[in-house]
Amino acid sequence: MSAFKEIVTKAILGKGKKFFKNDYVLTTEVEPSTVLGCWVINHQFKGYESNGKITIEGSYDVNIWYSYDNNSKTSVVTKRQDYSEVVSVRKKENANLSSDNSIIVRSLKQPTCTNVNIVDGNIEYTIEKELGIEIIGETKMKISIEDDEEPWDIIEDEMDEKVEKEIDDNVEEKFI
Repeated sequence: MSAFKEIVTKAILGKGKKFFKNDYVLTTEVEPSTVLGCWVINHQFKGYESNGKITIEGSYDVNIWYSYDNNSKTSVVTKRQDYSEVVSVRKKENANLSSDNSIIVRSLKQPTCTNVNIVDGNIEYTIEKELGIEIIGETKMKISIEDDEEPWDIIEDEMDEKVEKEIDDNVEEKFI
């Protein structure tokens, strides 16, 4: 026959992922002729609960290499791009968000530049990223326990072979 006990433990109360696609415009000091490359580095982020939703704040550096002066010179412009994303993560049954919960955010797809063009003398570019969010907090669980206890193992003293040989050599059986 089995019985149940309730335990309190940390568990994942909600989990989800979201794909983000953002468009930006960058103005350079000189009018660009051609965009030669775009890369994204130094992605940093953190998540927290706010009004029942998860807010993710982060930043990354966008580096755009371009030519100017009729493709005779090149330059690289770097821009720190800050972002704030608000998402709703579906929570498991009976789970409530609280300040005691931990929010873990993972980058499932690092930010990458997927499209870049020159429009009216400005550089327009698109950044795509995918973030995974986990909400970890305390929850109650019922576990099945057995009424029957496992048997105890008998612990026997182990005698050292050297001591055992000394006893055999030095003890005369006629005195026992």
